[in-house]
Amino acid sequence: MGDAIPQSLLDALTDVPMPRISKADLATHAIRVGDLDLPLLTTGTVVVGSGAAGLRAAVELKRRGEAVLVASMSLFGGTSACSGSDKQTLHTAGTSRSGDDFIKLAQAIAAGGCMDLDTAYIESVGSLQTLGTLQYLGLPLPQDRFGAALRYQTDHDEVGRATSCGPRTSRLMVKVLADEAIRLGVPFLRKCEVIRLLTDGDGQARRIVGVLAIDQERRSQHHGLVLIRAHSVVLANGGPGELYRDSVYPPHCYGGLGLALEAGIEVTNLSESQFGIGTRRSDFPWNLSGTYVQVMPDIYSRGEDGREHHFLAECYRSTREVAANIFRKGYQWPFHASRMLDFGSSLLDLAIHRESSLGRTIYMDFTRNVLARAGDMAFSPGDLDDDVHAYLARAEALLPTPIERLRKMNPLAIDLFRMHGHDISRDPLPFNVNNQHMNGGVAVDLWCESSLGNCFAVGEVSGTHGVTRPGGAALNAGQVSAHRCAQQIHARGQALPEAELCASAMCQVREAMALIVDALADQGVHAGSIDPASAKVTIQARMSDHAGFICSADGVQPALSAASGLRESIWAQGVCCRRASQVAEAFRCRHLALASEAVLLSIAHHLSRGGGSRGARAYRSPAGTLVPRDRSGALEEYRFIAEDLAHRHDKLVLRFDGSRFTTEIRPLRAIVDLERIFFEKDWGDYLTSAIHRPGFRHR
Repeated sequence: MGDAIPQSLLDALTDVPMPRISKADLATHAIRVGDLDLPLLTTGTVVVGSGAAGLRAAVELKRRGEAVLVASMSLFGGTSACSGSDKQTLHTAGTSRSGDDFIKLAQAIAAGGCMDLDTAYIESVGSLQTLGTLQYLGLPLPQDRFGAALRYQTDHDEVGRATSCGPRTSRLMVKVLADEAIRLGVPFLRKCEVIRLLTDGDGQARRIVGVLAIDQERRSQHHGLVLIRAHSVVLANGGPGELYRDSVYPPHCYGGLGLALEAGIEVTNLSESQFGIGTRRSDFPWNLSGTYVQVMPDIYSRGEDGREHHFLAECYRSTREVAANIFRKGYQWPFHASRMLDFGSSLLDLAIHRESSLGRTIYMDFTRNVLARAGDMAFSPGDLDDDVHAYLARAEALLPTPIERLRKMNPLAIDLFRMHGHDISRDPLPFNVNNQHMNGGVAVDLWCESSLGNCFAVGEVSGTHGVTRPGGAALNAGQVSAHRCAQQIHARGQALPEAELCASAMCQVREAMALIVDALADQGVHAGSIDPASAKVTIQARMSDHAGFICSADGVQPALSAASGLRESIWAQGVCCRRASQVAEAFRCRHLALASEAVLLSIAHHLSRGGGSRGARAYRSPAGTLVPRDRSGALEEYRFIAEDLAHRHDKLVLRFDGSRFTTEIRPLRAIVDLERIFFEKDWGDYLTSAIHRPGFRHR
């Protein structure tokens, strides 16, 4: 980026105002539940969540003439609108020069394993439609003068399929999709949190019939409880951001995992997450990938005595090696167990983990270069590894200091922190390794439908991401899956449901209301009922200490036992709410406890079948066969279990039946022989909507 870019253009890409969404004027009628009259809304589809994936689903449904309603706990308060990185990535098929091969892209998306190959192919093929629609709606993705999107390399990406609008890419996606939703007349419940999914039927015939929610804009009456009757529900409420203490999620992102688990929906791959360096959640939470590290700032720690510790100089063998691995975190940003070996880039994450365990705060300083260890050569822009030097030379950024290099390569990265009260051109930036993304989630089919009929899952709540994925592939996946589920819902041609609820759903509503009554009682259900705030602190500490990116294999089972005990206590003793305004906390507490237990159970199951370190976690064990080394020699205390590559070809599926979990290992779905698909032969299956029918196979 040149210095000639007007500041007003840079500001427009960082300070992105959101459109005003009016309170929905919806027809309601009362439904009697016990001695209360609760408002009942009726629509075709409820979209739960207002991030980029949820808004895309709502827009696609409305464009097809479907009745749709968006229920959002906090408009523009989730990860899509509030999270990002240096130049937040949208990963799609390459369009420049010779174009792309969809099969190769699908293989790259699924390369880490545990991802259905047909889903990877769908994301690959759908990526161009995703890109084109967002550009049509006004997303300012950069192009060359021939109309091809400008590209760069990102993590788990050897080709360079990444593109970006800058640090606020997903927020800009939300903006253009919200503008379109407003134009189309999509109604929004702006402060409405879904607390229970309502179902009818049993077994394979079980299906969604609506939701119970708390609408803060109706809180003056019956705690804001509202019933929404619908023939379809799209879960788009994100990942479990409150699950970890060390987290880069925006505050209050509870996600939809626990909600889905409580409804008995199958989930998969919950042992797979993503961790990476980012600023602290108590400040302005932000991922420090891409150019933040490619400019090679100095990294050090400080203890309580204020002394600086240049721990990376003690970790790597030379100043040049320190600089190279800081740089490589730009496109190897997530922690990966294998990269702890051979003085790789994730040895940096391990070093940060060790420093943090000593009670020290880690800093990134853009005003000075990497400090050399005594006796080593000083840092020099002319003495860099070949790949580092070539990248900076091509960017015309072989400049004296990190802040100068950053200003040349990505001035938006500086402006973003200045906008949030931190001048990185002057002050060091405290950071750590944080939980950033859940790669597992709700198990879905080709059309993003869950095991609960007519209940779909898109975005991070959907368990489609596998073990590793190219950076930015999640943004593309959410857009493709939202488009797909809208197609499927429309193809079913379902009429609006009647303005009433079946007996089983009414029973579920009464159960939820009984939980509320008990939570507001003086002593809860029983003396000793659970305080939700204390429970959250306990859960977050347990998950960060025992299910983080450095994970003791011997500590998983005790952590699981404690998590199961807490969840069972919540089920038996209830949750205590001291004020009526805290009613939603009772359900968040239940859902968080369920999600925590499910994740730890998935990890324990993975280890029990001989699973090893892959992707986001290194499993420490004296029985491990791999040992990272630093400058001083082998780090025996971090000996870890190697990955069993055979496990890449299956996935773990969990289901909660109301009292316990069941587990099942399933093979991954494959890609069919695409040579069998032919225009004249298969056109009719599209015209008649046969492709949307359960069990359809191309002949």
